[in-house]
Amino acid sequence: MFNDIGPLELITLVVLAVLVFGPDKLPKVIQDVMRTIRKIREFSESAKQDIRSELGPEFKDFEFEDLNPKTFIRKQLDNDELGLKEIRNGFDLKKEMAEVTDAVHSTDTSSSASSSSSSSSSGGRIDMTKKPEESGKDDRPPFDADAT
Repeated sequence: MFNDIGPLELITLVVLAVLVFGPDKLPKVIQDVMRTIRKIREFSESAKQDIRSELGPEFKDFEFEDLNPKTFIRKQLDNDELGLKEIRNGFDLKKEMAEVTDAVHSTDTSSSASSSSSSSSSGGRIDMTKKPEESGKDDRPPFDADAT
C-alpha cells in the first residue's frame, strides 16, 4: 500500500503527527486508527463470505481479485488451454523483421531496374516511386475574392 514512501517521507509524517496531535494524544489516535482499520477489514471479509455463500458451490474457486480486468486477462492468457505459449515462443520478431526488410529491399532493387523498362510501356502498373513531372506554370487555381 505504501510502497512508494521513502524513509525521509516516513520521518516527516511522524514529526507532523507529533506536532499535530501532541505526544500525549498520539498513542490514543494510533489505537483508534488501528481499530477502525481492523473493523473495515472484518466488514470486508464478512461481505466476501456472504457473497461466496450466496453464489453457491459452482463459484467456490471465485477470487475477488479476478474482478480487476488486468488480473483477469493475465490469468486467462497464462492459461495454457489456448496454446498461446507455443505461439509466443514460436514467434521470433527479429527474424520476421529481417525477412520483411529483405523483401522490401529486394523489391526496391527490382523496381528500379524495371522502372526504366516500364517507362517505354505502360503495362497497367503505376510506379509509385517515380516523382511527378514538374510543369513550368503554376497549377494553383486563380484567386477568387468573391468566393471568400
